[in-house]
Amino acid sequence: MIYQWLFIIKLVYLVCFVAGQNSSNSQPLDYRYACLDQSSVPPSAAYKTNINNLFTSLSSDSATSNGFGNGTSGIDQDMVYGLYLCRGDVNTSLCHSCVQNSSILVMQHCPNNASAILWYPFCLVRYSNQNFFGNLTIRPRIPMFDATQNFTSAGEYDSDAQVLMNGLIQIGSEAPLMFGTHMFNINGTQRRYGWVQCSRDITPEECRTCLSNMLEDVENCCQEKKVWRVFSPSCIVMYETQPFFSNGTDSAPAPQQDNEATDGNSRRWWVIVIIAVAGTVALALLAISIYYCYLKRKKDKQSIQEEGLNSIFSQEQTDREESMNTDFPMMPLSTILKCTNNFSEEQKLGKGGFGPVYKGTLPDGRQIAVKRLSKTSVQGGEEFKNEIILIAKLQHRNLVRLLAGCVEQNEKLLVYEYMPNSSLDFHLFDTNKGVHLNWINRLNIINGIAKGLLYLHEDSRLRVIHRDLKASNILLDHEMNPKISDFGLARTFGGDQKQANTIRVVGTYGYMAPEYAMEGLFSVKSDVFSFGVLLLEIISGKRNSKFYLSDQGQSLLVYAWNLWCESKGLELMDPSIEKSSVHSEVVKCMQIGLLCVQEDAADRPTMSSVVHMLASDTMSLPNPTRPAFSVGRTVIEQESSSNTSMQYSVNEVTVSEVIPR
Repeated sequence: MIYQWLFIIKLVYLVCFVAGQNSSNSQPLDYRYACLDQSSVPPSAAYKTNINNLFTSLSSDSATSNGFGNGTSGIDQDMVYGLYLCRGDVNTSLCHSCVQNSSILVMQHCPNNASAILWYPFCLVRYSNQNFFGNLTIRPRIPMFDATQNFTSAGEYDSDAQVLMNGLIQIGSEAPLMFGTHMFNINGTQRRYGWVQCSRDITPEECRTCLSNMLEDVENCCQEKKVWRVFSPSCIVMYETQPFFSNGTDSAPAPQQDNEATDGNSRRWWVIVIIAVAGTVALALLAISIYYCYLKRKKDKQSIQEEGLNSIFSQEQTDREESMNTDFPMMPLSTILKCTNNFSEEQKLGKGGFGPVYKGTLPDGRQIAVKRLSKTSVQGGEEFKNEIILIAKLQHRNLVRLLAGCVEQNEKLLVYEYMPNSSLDFHLFDTNKGVHLNWINRLNIINGIAKGLLYLHEDSRLRVIHRDLKASNILLDHEMNPKISDFGLARTFGGDQKQANTIRVVGTYGYMAPEYAMEGLFSVKSDVFSFGVLLLEIISGKRNSKFYLSDQGQSLLVYAWNLWCESKGLELMDPSIEKSSVHSEVVKCMQIGLLCVQEDAADRPTMSSVVHMLASDTMSLPNPTRPAFSVGRTVIEQESSSNTSMQYSVNEVTVSEVIPR
């Protein structure tokens, strides 16, 4: 008897489910969202406050704008970038209402994400901790379609509508609001309605590219559907059987219904009500009967649900990872050529081993630095890709920020934030400019470099070995804060891997650890050695690689060691900082520098220890041992594909001229 009643209950629920599905299919397409940042560390409270402040500002702006606006809130690592884009066929009142609602929804769905986007029927809102203004972004792409409305004949979309939609893309991308709509006559009897729009911070060419990509998705998801929409951050394309253009009206257009459709909906509603009542009565009568088999049924049901949810979450995670791997800002070559005046000599900031660096100014006034990899550069395609992926994932106040990349017409370009105060060597090794680099500035630079390296070695998701840390790779922002640059030679470690070997030793003379230069062994302690050399250079104002040309006739490391052994450490100090320095701090930094350049890598401290030593005034520091001898100018590179050896100068790889960049 119990099993008969259970069968009736299942049947009732099945009918309710089918009726509910039919009812939901008749509803208009609703909003979609994407929580883009998947970091395990949630945004700070200050960042969340900035998001709320930004949306308040954008919502207020939407009440008087022409349907598009962007802005920022906060400073430094807590800065948030955001924009809104309303449909080109709605008025200001509806735009304002949509932005208000969307701002609330996106925060509800993505409360612990640093980046997110939400598409609402009449607008989209987007925010991120990265500056995306002016960048063409086509992922994530989200298709939406009505599963109940298929074409009656195969190929209907291909035959006419695809050509018409391509024409609409051309018209819409060139319109002032980057927006266009059109009604199509399919086969002379059936009407279809097309709609395209792009974010107004991209160019018409980028708009056409974005919309064309959206149409390509239609072939995979929606080609046989009469109603579909495809959304991306930079553009939206829609195709439907009913008119949905607002034409500037005060409210959203009501869906057109005939009497037959209305009667059908009414009948469906009464069916749902009757079935719901019957199901409720049946449940009340059987509550006692099914109690004894409740636990077993619940366990089986939970097992099935968990299996299904695991499958769903696994697929969502795969899709999300693919989106994160491919959704990196790529700047068009045409934009870069325009903002650098076709790579003119007047815009050149300097030249490194990988190629020249140019200054550029984007249309919105932002200044950028563009690294143009030479066609004969040692850095190949894989290294270039490695640098893009690395810097895009690594975010720290003491790391230079990579804004975008470009791979077009045999060009490989990296677009960085512009550093107005050039590189550290531009100031440190110049007699006149070094005077303005007082001890407070130098100590701030030392601490900033140490914290940046600590993040690379221990705090980032990947263990990153820089392998070419030097003064010319330390850039200075407008407040003279240091930012580590040039990750093209970096290697990443995963898990508990501590050391690796390379057949190609690359780096810069004077900064290379002996085990790396002579044996190709590199680890985090290789960077610690380079940091120690850099620290002694900052104290002395002298370049280690050219120290042998001075009167002392020895390396900076040996010279510092001899002074330390003779208790004359202050004689290493740059005379220009004597008045501004604190002698105890100078001696402490010298001792830390000597600890970092010890010959045995095992004796060198980790960067976490270095940061702790720099911050502490009471910590007792160990005595350093003799530093490594100066590494010679040449090393032997053993190619894996040949038994012959080749000599080359290691300092030719990333030499940078001391010109502002």
